[in-house]
Amino acid sequence: MCDKPNVFTALVEGAPAEAATPPRGILVDLPSGSRRRRLWELPSQALCPVIGVCLPMPLLRRRFDKLNGGTSKANDYELHCGAINECNRRTPTAEVLQKELDQRYIRALRDAAKCKTTLMLRDWWDSALTGSNPAGSLWATLTHARCDEPLMEQVLRDIHMLQHQVGAANRADLQRLEELVDENAVLGRELARAQARSTRLLQERATQIEQQAADIVKLRAELLGRDTLAASLADEIRALEAATPGLRSRQEQAGQIRMQLSRIHELERALLAAQQRADREQSRAEELQRELERSAAAQDLTPATADEAAALPRLDERSVLCVGGRQAVVPVYRQLIERIGGRFLHHDGGEEDAVTKLDASLAAADLVICQTGCISHDAYWRVKDHCKRHGKQCVFVDKPSASGLRRALDSLGTAERAEALTQQPGQQD
Repeated sequence: MCDKPNVFTALVEGAPAEAATPPRGILVDLPSGSRRRRLWELPSQALCPVIGVCLPMPLLRRRFDKLNGGTSKANDYELHCGAINECNRRTPTAEVLQKELDQRYIRALRDAAKCKTTLMLRDWWDSALTGSNPAGSLWATLTHARCDEPLMEQVLRDIHMLQHQVGAANRADLQRLEELVDENAVLGRELARAQARSTRLLQERATQIEQQAADIVKLRAELLGRDTLAASLADEIRALEAATPGLRSRQEQAGQIRMQLSRIHELERALLAAQQRADREQSRAEELQRELERSAAAQDLTPATADEAAALPRLDERSVLCVGGRQAVVPVYRQLIERIGGRFLHHDGGEEDAVTKLDASLAAADLVICQTGCISHDAYWRVKDHCKRHGKQCVFVDKPSASGLRRALDSLGTAERAEALTQQPGQQD
């Protein structure tokens, strides 16, 4: 394909290094159209950064060894210069490296293909230069169909400065590596001291465990001695119990007696307190009774009221159950009922007296007076249902008062007289 000698073959065969020096070419005419440039179509000053940046030296050496069927004896610089000389024209080496670069940086080539103008390609190169794949961006930009001569010069300048920065970073990494080696040595010494300290602590811990094991043996011996002593004492107790029959029962009885005496003392104290409370309640009730009698004598039980009581029907020892009403007027109810010959019974309708006791009071009553405004709903329905089932007379009073009770008794007497009149014609027949 060309008349120039194969420089890489000379390097493999041991030719002098001067033969591998790359020529100093000038910019060649760039092809126009939409086809990407090939490696051998790039100018000579672009081949050096492309091969040096885009192809790692181990990969480049493997490709050359495979092409020439042997192991190259050239150093890295001679191998680099030989590759540049081979790529100045279309050779098998250039075609192999072209294929390798296209496969290696296919993603960058696809991203660069989206740039349809030189300006878009320049912007893409500026953003890709600081990315994680500058080698792929370099290859995609230099071989792009829209990469003109000014853009190529800018790319070569940028990659040249980037190589300087990478070299400086490598030197910084080497310095950091040396610092890390020193730090690792310091940490190694610290680790050795920590291991020695850990070994000492383990030894102390083993000694402590041995001491604790000895203490455990000693405590077990003491426990065994206590168990033996407890067994001997239990035998003595059983011997004493056998020598004194009934000792345990007498001790239990003595304990029960003490408990009963304590309980009796508590009950006596409670009884005394209850008697004192009952006496106080009795004295308050008597005082309230006297006050109610005085107020009743001054208000309801005037001579006119006495005449009204005389006009009420006689109850003839019938039991009258008053359900509900205020506690203050209960003595007035009692006095009025007993004045007309009845026996007074009372249930507060569930406020303090249990509702379950109401059934017994209803069974003992001949007449029921229900204070509807002062009883619970349960008591109201119990009274109504009982009177309905047993046919007992029941008078409902809205407001608890002596006058209301007199009106209820008066209405009861009127009802009894009307019932007697309705029964007379039947008796005559």
